[in-house]
Amino acid sequence: MGAGAVGGYFGARLVQAGRDVDFLVRPARAALLREHGLRLRGLDGSVEAVPVTAVTADALTPGYDLVVLAVKSYGFDSAVADAAPAVGPGTAVLPFLNGMRHMDALVDRFGADRVYGGVAMVQTSLGEEGEIVEVSPMSELIYGPVSDSPVVPLSAVHAALDTGTFTATAAKDAVQELWDKWVFLATLGACTCLMRSPVGRINSARGGRDFSRAVFEEAAAVAAASGHPIRSEVRERSDRVVGSADSAATTSLYRDMTGGNPVEADHVIGDLIVRGRSLGVPTPLFALADLHLRVYEAGRP
Repeated sequence: MGAGAVGGYFGARLVQAGRDVDFLVRPARAALLREHGLRLRGLDGSVEAVPVTAVTADALTPGYDLVVLAVKSYGFDSAVADAAPAVGPGTAVLPFLNGMRHMDALVDRFGADRVYGGVAMVQTSLGEEGEIVEVSPMSELIYGPVSDSPVVPLSAVHAALDTGTFTATAAKDAVQELWDKWVFLATLGACTCLMRSPVGRINSARGGRDFSRAVFEEAAAVAAASGHPIRSEVRERSDRVVGSADSAATTSLYRDMTGGNPVEADHVIGDLIVRGRSLGVPTPLFALADLHLRVYEAGRP
């Protein structure tokens, strides 16, 4: 589900590896994919068109082995409704969204034994003509079941995704992987959106490093109170990026905001605040970032 910067990229790589993949998209997007294929622009600027199979929601039937959800969070509810007819008794549902709200919704809808947790590590964007633009060579999917008795075993999901066209990692604790990424991404998103700058420029300013560290500690405190304290190696890696004065790192949240597009504020920032409040963990800097993004959304046409 989704043929954008994330779903389109990984889906195309799976097709290139010979996997049987259908792209569930809207009718207009389906027509374009059928005519032109899914176009990828590599780091060297070259463009390749990958022939793909595009389907629309009205044509779905049960029987898929794996349903991958790769959409923006603000399109999540409609995406689940569209993809639901593809989910049968032996289907695994694997989302690649940020945060945790979507995991709760999927477990409620399909049951924990059908749901996997997934983390996508990739830097891609959509070009002006709908092509998927590779920004860096990083491309990895991390995934694992949330149940001890999944209807589709991890070995089968891993065999389907481990094609050699990107890094595929079967996780022992997918929920921890989700929290680790969420803390890092929410921190980077809150910092760059509030200050309207890449993280390196923030840290170069007087007081900037103290600010970015404080934002990280708020997110880490919510994770710890939720039973998923951030692992030491993740904290060290986050500190190298979020605390760097040389990094040009931003997030899709920042890029969407500066580009005038809808943002995933509720899923990435707002839900962290809600969980912190329910656990008695104060998040004043995240609350400020959330307000900033809400004001931005209110000003969009």
